[in-house]
Amino acid sequence: MSVEQVIEGRRRDLGGFSVRRVLPAANRQMVGPFIFFDHMGPMSLPVGAGLDVRPHPHIALATVTYLFAGSILHRDNLGNVQEIRPGDVNWMTAGSGIAHSERSPENERRRGVHLHGIQSWVALPDGHEEVSPGFQHHPSASLPSTSFDGVELRVIAGEAFGRRSPVELLWPTLYVDALLSEGSRLEIGADYTDQALYVAEGQIEVSGVQAGEGGLIIFSSGHAVTASARRTSRVILLGGERFATPRFIWWNFVASSLERIEMAKRDWAANRYPPVPGETEFIPLPAD
Repeated sequence: MSVEQVIEGRRRDLGGFSVRRVLPAANRQMVGPFIFFDHMGPMSLPVGAGLDVRPHPHIALATVTYLFAGSILHRDNLGNVQEIRPGDVNWMTAGSGIAHSERSPENERRRGVHLHGIQSWVALPDGHEEVSPGFQHHPSASLPSTSFDGVELRVIAGEAFGRRSPVELLWPTLYVDALLSEGSRLEIGADYTDQALYVAEGQIEVSGVQAGEGGLIIFSSGHAVTASARRTSRVILLGGERFATPRFIWWNFVASSLERIEMAKRDWAANRYPPVPGETEFIPLPAD
């Protein structure tokens, strides 16, 4: 069987807006290095309102923001200020520790926010969890793309379909945005240990298994598959090589040891992270 399982995204309220959370799931923590996967929107907010995620910390992961519509203003305590627009990839490596905020830009608030996209976390591999924090932003035009037989592809990160993204990686990773017209087919080779397809819009069939919007189809390891579009669809291919050691996740922290997470909790509670320039607020450490 070339399909291992299908995970349906669960609605989560994040305070004023909701997302479909796909990873981690009860019976599946990771797909390759991906340990967190949220589908935001599509959502519309009234004039004057906006996304306001106050400064918060991360360790031992990279946050990845990829938008279909709208924009987000990223700020971090390295001093980076970057507006993320549709088709851009924003890749922030937390490593030993970073804090950042995510807010709707003022021009979006003035006309009414419309936001749609994917936010994911990629766990950092063994030996690289404590790298120095870093930041990459690659505009849409810099990401490699191709089209054929009713399919349009953009490689967000990693290498796929003969194209390689400029995003610098620490682990073999698959991340592709694909638009499929109704009736088109996408052949997906068995290039990585873990591979999956998330349906952001439309209806997809793989080996007789169908999934609609919010469904994640996980392929069996070592199997090439064909994804068929039952109607016009937008999908995200994700995955990579499987980690040899498990990861723990608590709030915004990911690590290969519980002791490291406890240290991060103490550091945030004691205000040991440098502040994010331009921000005066922060999200307090949740109670256990």
